[in-house]
Amino acid sequence: MEKFDWEGHRGCRGLLPENTNEGFLKALSFPEITTLEMDLAVSKDHQLVVSHEPWMSDEICSYDNGTPINYSQNIDQFISIYNNLYSDIKKYDCGSRGNPRFKDQIPMKTYKPTLREVIKNVKSYCEVNKRNFPKFNIEIKTRPEWDNIFTPDVNIFCDLILETVRKEFPTDYSSIFIIQSFDIRALESIKKKDNTIKIAYLIENGNDFKSNMNKLTFVPDIYSPKYSIVDSVLISKCKELNMKVIPWTVNSTNEMKQLIQLGVDGIITDYPNLISEVISIYH
Repeated sequence: MEKFDWEGHRGCRGLLPENTNEGFLKALSFPEITTLEMDLAVSKDHQLVVSHEPWMSDEICSYDNGTPINYSQNIDQFISIYNNLYSDIKKYDCGSRGNPRFKDQIPMKTYKPTLREVIKNVKSYCEVNKRNFPKFNIEIKTRPEWDNIFTPDVNIFCDLILETVRKEFPTDYSSIFIIQSFDIRALESIKKKDNTIKIAYLIENGNDFKSNMNKLTFVPDIYSPKYSIVDSVLISKCKELNMKVIPWTVNSTNEMKQLIQLGVDGIITDYPNLISEVISIYH
């Protein structure tokens, strides 16, 4: 039986700044974490940048002089990652302000790393600490309306990811990486380019299961819904198709326990420190 998959959401967003080297390594300090969950964007020079938004967030980021970014909800002002070189992106501080929605998060000056840098640091951490190497669940952040403004063509995005993971792990990348997205185009592109890599279908809508599945030409490995829409019926339908169910983002022990009892295969959480409280349920 495959191990229950505890995933650190954006590293451990509840404890340290999201999608940062510091956050990912902190998540790995919790032995129960089996997967690091993260989001990717693409810079002007085609670096894969670990970032939830394909722009510099005005909720958590500041200019290099310390001034907080403030867009006043004007999308025309958004600082597009795709329109900037990585050397410039790295100058922004995306940790010192903390996150107003996560009161336990410890603020620290930090930046958006590249995927290659995160992989390098995780390799080093696991070697030094004799820790099992985690999986990487990486989200392709694309939408049709973002094409060529905030993100490159979806196929180019997918090519960059596959090129990177194959280079970093030539023989076993398909057992280490999971590709997830809400964008059907991205999932179809990855499937067409490499049918060995695991695919997770992200869901946040309230549509019925069949209509969601009909959007895809294949059955993904993982159905990854918002945790609040998971019930026993959904899990049964997924199991009939041999799909794992890994909901996001579960941030209380009660919700974790309920989902485990329903039969999910993993949980994505901002708070890896809560896992030890519920782990006895499935051991």
